[in-house]
Amino acid sequence: MVENELNCKELVELITEYLEGTLSPTERTRFEAHLLGCSGCHAYVEQMRQTIHALGCLTEEHVAPPAKDELLQLFRDWKKR
Repeated sequence: MVENELNCKELVELITEYLEGTLSPTERTRFEAHLLGCSGCHAYVEQMRQTIHALGCLTEEHVAPPAKDELLQLFRDWKKR
């Protein structure tokens, strides 16, 4: 592995910035180079794109209060897992 290559864990940590277009040019190049050689991460990025597209019209009002509370708690605790 080349020292400057992105690994799968780093890609997962950077996916939000990638999809929002806020990665630096260097990080974007590393991200896309990893995608070319990793079918698992490529599939993951495509799944995220599809999820964002499918949920794009979902507003807070569409989510039942118990589900909203559960989601918020999961997001708060995600690094503890």
